[in-house]
Amino acid sequence: MANILLLCSLKYKRMKIIQSVSGLADALQVFRGEGRTIGFVPTMGALHEGHAALVKQCVSENDRCVVSIFVNPTQFNNADDLHHYPRTPEQDQALLESIGADIVFAPTVEEMYPEPDRRVFHFGLLDTVMEGQYRPGHFNGVAQVVSKLLTIVEPDRAYFGEKDFQQLAIVREMVQQLQLPVEIVGVPIVREASGLALSSRNQRLSEEQKKSAAEIYRILRESTLLAGESTPQHITDFVIGEINKVPGLLVEYFEIVDGHSLQLISSWQHSGYIVGCIAVYCGDVRLIDNIRYK
Repeated sequence: MANILLLCSLKYKRMKIIQSVSGLADALQVFRGEGRTIGFVPTMGALHEGHAALVKQCVSENDRCVVSIFVNPTQFNNADDLHHYPRTPEQDQALLESIGADIVFAPTVEEMYPEPDRRVFHFGLLDTVMEGQYRPGHFNGVAQVVSKLLTIVEPDRAYFGEKDFQQLAIVREMVQQLQLPVEIVGVPIVREASGLALSSRNQRLSEEQKKSAAEIYRILRESTLLAGESTPQHITDFVIGEINKVPGLLVEYFEIVDGHSLQLISSWQHSGYIVGCIAVYCGDVRLIDNIRYK
């Protein structure tokens, strides 16, 4: 009977929801006192199967899993985008408990920023292209909040999705600059059956818009088949032209870059690691995606 009760208590363990930095520190101190490894998944909520993949990998590779839910205002250069960012806390918490998260850290803005964060990060050319060009200040805000969270949680590993390809590069550079003792783990993109990359912003798309948005990945995949016989510039023109033909879609940028430096390439021989990164408006919803060529 005792063994049955133990199994039941393990199966139905209660995930902790913590809002304060001090409360989180107390809980993590217990884990560390037990010699547990700690994994961390930072999110802005409105969770989907892409986030679930991050959490599941975190749970499988660490003794304890911490997930943060915080819509960070300093990384939004568009106030309207911040206002419309979806928030689904009850659904998020239910999902996280069902897949084994131990702690949800859900601080308020005041808890995270008791004083304005005036730090300015410098990432060389990494944040001057693509997202950095079209969303000025975005990556500085990302670096502010991620560095804060990593300092608070002090995880052994932290998990980020490869859909935000440039963000992953920025986070890795920031960790190196600050010499934070954490392993940054990139997790592959999770897609809907149609190929559309999962995103919290997909919740704002109608069913008809989702059908159109699925064309983004179809065209990206088609472009990889043409890459051997066409130059990077021809592939760039092809992708932009084909996506802009789809009703309701408008490419903001598509760039084929070295996967390490994020700088444009002019030849397939330029690098052994080549990625195409794209941002597309579907109506007023901005979607990003990427695909590897080499």
